[in-house]
Amino acid sequence: MDALFELDGPDPLTPAAKGGRTSAARPAADASTAADAPRAQAPEAMPAYEPAPWPDEEPDWEPGPEPAPEPADEAMPEEAWTPPSTPAVPASAAPTGGGWGAPLPDASALVEGLNPSQAEAVEHAGEALLIMAGAGSGKTRVLTHRIAYLLATGRARPHQILAITFTNKAAGEMRERVENLVGPDARRMWVSTFHSACVRILRADHAAAGLKSTFSIYDQTDSANLMKLVAKELDIDPKKFTPKALLNRIGKFKDELISPMEALAATEKASKFSIDYAAGRAYAEYQRRLDAANAVDFDDIIVRTVRLLQQNPQVARAYRERFRHVLVDEYQDTNHAQYILVRELIGKAGDPEPPPGEPHSRG
Repeated sequence: MDALFELDGPDPLTPAAKGGRTSAARPAADASTAADAPRAQAPEAMPAYEPAPWPDEEPDWEPGPEPAPEPADEAMPEEAWTPPSTPAVPASAAPTGGGWGAPLPDASALVEGLNPSQAEAVEHAGEALLIMAGAGSGKTRVLTHRIAYLLATGRARPHQILAITFTNKAAGEMRERVENLVGPDARRMWVSTFHSACVRILRADHAAAGLKSTFSIYDQTDSANLMKLVAKELDIDPKKFTPKALLNRIGKFKDELISPMEALAATEKASKFSIDYAAGRAYAEYQRRLDAANAVDFDDIIVRTVRLLQQNPQVARAYRERFRHVLVDEYQDTNHAQYILVRELIGKAGDPEPPPGEPHSRG
């Protein structure tokens, strides 16, 4: 599905625009979101979490037709920021990029030339927004103009924006468009693929993720070679079930966030001559060998990040506080792991508020 999925609130709403895009935007930290759903009572305060420095390293590869690496983001200082008391500032008082680049465009100019549905998406404030769209309908244009609009109206600072898409080519195009609109401030945002963003998170919090800082990322060749060893050890016929076929099936397990033990239990009653049965047996040993080598494969990148955020509430809260706006282009709505990743990054309605004196991600 070709879609724009931008998250700006706790739960996706019914598509706002009939002619539209698939967009879902993350809870913005401005006054317009003050009417969010009631929250659960805050639990006992946890020890303050100090995240590791944000690394610039991104994966060196990505399977498919776009294997070129993304350029590392230029490290720049972050700034403390308190949300404005109103959701927008007059055009005459629009910020100029925090002193890093050329003045930002006038907010009203950012919706000129857009059709009504596109303009509505760019200006949206409030709960999560999901807009369905087809190819060539202007999804990326809407997303990039929304990023510039958030900056121009003072609703976000550059380092508080996470914009993610699926391929390196799409991420490069998005980054270029954003930079054309906002100038050098684009370098202070995370504009990348799902997997690149996840690698940066895993590098920063490798210990909490159960990894060493020097963990390796296996490409398709590495994974296939490892699977050959696994198949040989388990006496799985490589002619009947090739390493590629086994890895594809295991990849589907990981897309559904199914663990090796869950996969084994789910497939033990399958035909012993089926790929499901063979993959269910191979999955646990394959994963054990990856862990022993301090390595992850391509599918693990998202899975390990989801587990990191789910099992470490303080880590999850640190990222939710950093990224007040999460915008997703070309969201793969058939990939459960991607959906859960986005939900973990933005939190859910009813999540406890931060302790007094700490910044919070919803106004």
